[in-house]
Amino acid sequence: MTTYEEHSKVTDLNATTEQVRRAVESVIEGKPEVVQLSLTVLLAGGHLLLEDVPGVGKTMLAKALARSIDCSVQRIQFTPDMLPSDITGVSVFDQTRKEFEFKPGAIFAQIVIGDEINRASPKTQSALLESMEERQVTADGHTYELPEPFMVIATQNPVEMEGTYPLPEAQRDRFMARVSVGYPDPDAEMRMLEHQASGPRIDALRPAADAGAIVKLIETVRQVHVSEAVRRYAVDLAVATRNHPELRLGASPRATLHLVQAAKSAAALAGRGFVLPDDVQRLAIPVLAHRLLPSPQAQFNRRSTEVLVADILRATPMPDPYGGQRPRGY
Repeated sequence: MTTYEEHSKVTDLNATTEQVRRAVESVIEGKPEVVQLSLTVLLAGGHLLLEDVPGVGKTMLAKALARSIDCSVQRIQFTPDMLPSDITGVSVFDQTRKEFEFKPGAIFAQIVIGDEINRASPKTQSALLESMEERQVTADGHTYELPEPFMVIATQNPVEMEGTYPLPEAQRDRFMARVSVGYPDPDAEMRMLEHQASGPRIDALRPAADAGAIVKLIETVRQVHVSEAVRRYAVDLAVATRNHPELRLGASPRATLHLVQAAKSAAALAGRGFVLPDDVQRLAIPVLAHRLLPSPQAQFNRRSTEVLVADILRATPMPDPYGGQRPRGY
């Protein structure tokens, strides 16, 4: 692909994503960074975990992002009594044809919103493992492909909230990034109250792109160039988490792959056809922190995984465009 073709595709990507961004931000007040990261994960072909206390707009963000794209959407409200077959589907015996027929579950959609995912049992949560990684569902010996694009946007409350279960490590590792929505600032909250007086704005949200356009944008992101030095930087960060004395579980190779994919998406959204070390650095905490397990000593000292990843970023040299090494903040 020529440089002109690369520039043209990145330009088209920016035009489309800007329309999607405006659509989402018409509903979500005062959270441009959260919207930006959500778009980054979407174009990287990943899955997004929204974590925060109840009432800050996690589900609204997921619904706004889904509605801004003209594709199939399914919402799953996770509850303690939910079964895995409620998600993946079930085979039902057809009396007329005298054979079993597979009835697809809610996972068979392009955008799947999993609301309060950590209120379901670990067994039910694990029903998503195959679909999130391999984009398919296996039932009764048959494999069913999922549509493209396919994205799971899950919300969860902190595990200390009553009636919740912690996500299994394998489940967390399949989410490309975790985002904390946070409380809006006072001005944004005032605008929210003003706009809500005329009814929920999400009802008026119209799609800004279709599924076919998103598939093309994902393919454009895959073609973004990543130099060997930047790939080595991502690997160095992952290795540092595995060797950190305050972490008993470090980043997996899948985490390294997700970090590079997210960095490529961020570069494309910034109008570039190549990844900078800064792209990797900015995404390291949202991509890596939720996968790590702190040691008992780190928990006792109230050292969160976000803090530990920040320490690793400060200690790991960034690659220099000229081939040397420079410390962070050079």
